[in-house]
Order: sequence, then C-alpha cells, then structure tokens
Amino acid sequence: MVWAAVLGADSPIGLTIIRELGERGVKVLAVGRSADAIGRYSRFTARFIATDRPVAEFLPPLVREYRISAVLAFSEGHLLQLAGLKDQLGNCRVLTPDAGQLATVLDKERTLAIAARLGIRVPVSWAPCKGEDFARRAAELDYPVAVKWADPNGVAQRLRESGLPLEKVEYAASADELTAILRRYDPIQSWPLVQSWCPGQGLGQMMHIHTGEATLRFQHRRVREWPRSGGISSMCEGVSLDLHREQFALSEKLLREIGWEGPAMVEYRHDAATNTYWLMEVNGRFWGSLPLAHHCGADFAWETWRCGMDLPRTEPRLRTRRARYMAPDLKHLVAVMVDRTMPLSDRLAFAARYLAEFADPRMRYYVWSWRDPLPFLGSVVSAVRNVWHR
Repeated sequence: MVWAAVLGADSPIGLTIIRELGERGVKVLAVGRSADAIGRYSRFTARFIATDRPVAEFLPPLVREYRISAVLAFSEGHLLQLAGLKDQLGNCRVLTPDAGQLATVLDKERTLAIAARLGIRVPVSWAPCKGEDFARRAAELDYPVAVKWADPNGVAQRLRESGLPLEKVEYAASADELTAILRRYDPIQSWPLVQSWCPGQGLGQMMHIHTGEATLRFQHRRVREWPRSGGISSMCEGVSLDLHREQFALSEKLLREIGWEGPAMVEYRHDAATNTYWLMEVNGRFWGSLPLAHHCGADFAWETWRCGMDLPRTEPRLRTRRARYMAPDLKHLVAVMVDRTMPLSDRLAFAARYLAEFADPRMRYYVWSWRDPLPFLGSVVSAVRNVWHR
C-alpha cells in the first residue's frame, strides 16, 4: 500500500493533486488548515487531518505512522518549510523544490534579470529604497503600474507585526496613487517592486522538468480574472502547443538556466496585436489553474509523483478544454453587471455569453466533478454555514 501526503487540501489546487494521485490507486493523506477543507470530502482522500501547526511538528509523526512514501505541496509557506525537512523524513521523498531553487523564483528581481539576459522581454521595474524621493520618481513613470513584492515571504512576518496585509498585486493609475501605496509601508522600511503595465492577455506556459528535461508541457490563456483589473484566473482555456512555440522554447531555457526541477509555470502578458510577450513571473510550484491542466489531460501532480517515484512514462493525451473557478467568476459577472461605465447593451451581452458557457461541452470546473461531487457540495454547505453565522 503506497501513501502520499498532500498539504493544502483547502484549495482547488490541493483537490486536483488528490484526484490525480487517488485516481491511480495512491492512498492520499490530505492535510488542510480547516476542518471544512474541500479536499477532505473527495472520494480519493483516504485520511484527512486539519492542522495549522508548523510542518516540522505534524509531518514526521504522520510519515512514520502511515509509512508515507512521498509528500507534495504547493503553497510557498509549505514549500519553504519542506525545503528544510528533506533530510529528516527517512525514506519519505519530498517532491518539492530545493531551497536554492525557491530562493531564485521567489525573488522576482533576480528572475527578471535572468530572463532579460536570455532575451525575454520584462517590464520596466523600479525597486524603491530608503532615502529615495518617491514623489519625484513616481512622477517620472508612465501609468498605470503594477505594485508587487519581489519576495513576499521575506516581508510577510514584518507586515504581520505591523498590522499590514500582504497584497499579491496592487495597481496605481497615477503618481499620487502610487506614492500613497508606497508610504503605507514606511513603518517596515521596505517597499514593493513597481512595474510598468503590460497590455495583452494572460498566457501561462507550464512544464514539468526532470533531470533538466521537460517531461510534460501545457499552456493556457486567461479568459477572465478576478479582480477584473488583474488577479487569479477565474476562467481559462487550454491552448494548442503548436502555438507560441518560440516563446515556449524561451520559457524552457529560462527554467533550465535557473536549474529548476519539478512543475513550474512561466507567466506572460501576450499582446496579440504586436505579438509581444512580457514576462510577469515564474511560479515555481503547482499554480492556481492546475484544474484546467488536469481536465485537458496534463496531469502535473501525477507527473511529479511518477518522476519522483521512478515510474515508467506514458504519453499524455491532451485535449482543448476550458475551466471555471465559479466563486471568483461569479464575482466577475456581478462586477460587470453593476459597472455603470459600460453600456447596458454590453453588460447584457456579457451576461448572455456567460450563461451560454454553461452549455459549452468543453467547459469544466475547478471543484465540481461528476466523478467526485462531494467536494463541491461540501463547499456549498460550508459557504451557507458561514453566511448564517455572520
């Protein structure tokens, strides 16, 4: 009996990992932070544990009790903790990146510098530092701009101690807005990276690297995001590997230059009008739209397990499908319908297209599955309970 521990059963990413392993006969011990984690309801979860303790406290006893063969995770917090445990779990294999690889991809400035050296277009960036005249520098920029931390984990603790939220990305439409965002972080004397706005649509190029070679490839484009100004992918669709070939080759080159091993997504903004690609970041982990890759036949969690456990390779059968993350996609719909800057005819046309997508035979969902319906039903019950308690 082969056991895998999957950390992060609270999200559709963790649920997808559980499904990919469980479908192939691996017994899954799912670990979530909440008792309502959607992964606990999956028919592919053999055992569920809810804990928010440090990984070093709860994982070693579980490895011994269940004789776990390997551990998979995707959150940056878990990955950083697991990087320090790789030699402390006996025969259990930790199928996550090493500390050095993580340090590179989590440092956005460093990643962008490597990419630029390889000929990949990167946004114009400014890293504010102590002593600079922020107002003067902000007045010299073109707007809008994106504001994001170069190393989120490096500032997370200081932000918590100062009562400040860790924002994944913010946007400023003027010098005054940007200066106000930056001044918010004066108490910790550390400021996020400022990047020029890049037009186009989100394009993700994903691959699994094993011993320096890509063993699985997939790519998708973002159709809708939440928030609308830019955020997580609320609806996306697979894209044929026959497209964007030259850029995919550059993405592979970038990951090899970093020395990456395992799953990763190289994320761009692609301006179709000029056929220009701008690198946004490298996600050195399983990414938010992993359910779409799974529905399209690109099973990255299984590929990670297969390579980590030295199993024979089988050629994937890729399909072109779409996938929705319903909760944020509904928020996107509501935001469009109440947007008075849009003509009513445009809003109604958007709603009609949105509803018609439910009948699209290519459409799949991040959580809902006919073969494994309980995670969706559990998430609905949990949402109703939370609203009732409020």
